[in-house]
Amino acid sequence: MHPGRGELHPLKPAIRVRVHLVDGTYELFRAYFGVPPAHDGAGRPVGAVRGLLATLASLLRERDVSHVAVAFDTVIESFRNQMFDGYKTGEGIEPDLAAQFEPAERAIAALGVVVWSMVEFEADDGLATGAARFRDAPGVEQVIICSPDKDLSQCIVGSRVICRDRRKGQDRNEDDVIGRFGVPPSSIPDWLGLVGDAADGIPGIPGWGAKSTSTVLGHYKKIEAIPDSGAEWAVKVRGRERLAASLAARRDEAALYRRLATLRTDVPLTEGLDELRWRGPRPAELEELCRQIGAEELLDRVPGMGRE
Repeated sequence: MHPGRGELHPLKPAIRVRVHLVDGTYELFRAYFGVPPAHDGAGRPVGAVRGLLATLASLLRERDVSHVAVAFDTVIESFRNQMFDGYKTGEGIEPDLAAQFEPAERAIAALGVVVWSMVEFEADDGLATGAARFRDAPGVEQVIICSPDKDLSQCIVGSRVICRDRRKGQDRNEDDVIGRFGVPPSSIPDWLGLVGDAADGIPGIPGWGAKSTSTVLGHYKKIEAIPDSGAEWAVKVRGRERLAASLAARRDEAALYRRLATLRTDVPLTEGLDELRWRGPRPAELEELCRQIGAEELLDRVPGMGRE
């Protein structure tokens, strides 16, 4: 029956999606150190790949997961290594873990999930670019960056872009960032530039600890706004003259460290929102890969395989 004159056609409710952007490098490391070592028939290490597949299959089974991408550090070194010799490298990574980077990306692609392979950039840059691109896209309700990495706190926007620690089941929004670091997300690169980040090889400025940095940046927000003389500071911090002198003598270093900590949002990702929509696994590829790594039982946990 057609609606009569003056009657309204029934409207479909607008579909609002949540975009999940996953730190694949973190998940691979977590799987490597969190599951027992395992090898395939040829003696190649596969335990981390098995763990990665299991955790991504678990994510895909969650009710609100529809649009997903996973970013990997395909090459550990990036453009930042050209900026600073002390920046992190692949040195010291366990050989059995390094050997699983390439098959990990193949495994996620076999799941039918978009893979962002970072070479010049880092996985965090890919996640930051994705968050900036999709946070205001039509139909997007929220962007969820699945990583506990504090660097990614700079990407958070209110509760529209959040970070999620899937292991702990904890979300981090803008209020949480301010509560933890004493500064808003936009000041996180400044905070890291002063405090440093040992995981990335950023040394920070001598004397500047988390507490003093939070107090000073909580007021000034940016490094360049901090006066050279502690006597001019509008906040009271223990040893402020010493801290001010340390920063005044190392302004160029602080600016460099902030640049190192600032995530890029211009990575040339090719996918639009619709390409991130998960349409199911690639059954033949996934079955072959699971057979190769001796993990056929994982197929029962993947939605769309007809076995769950």
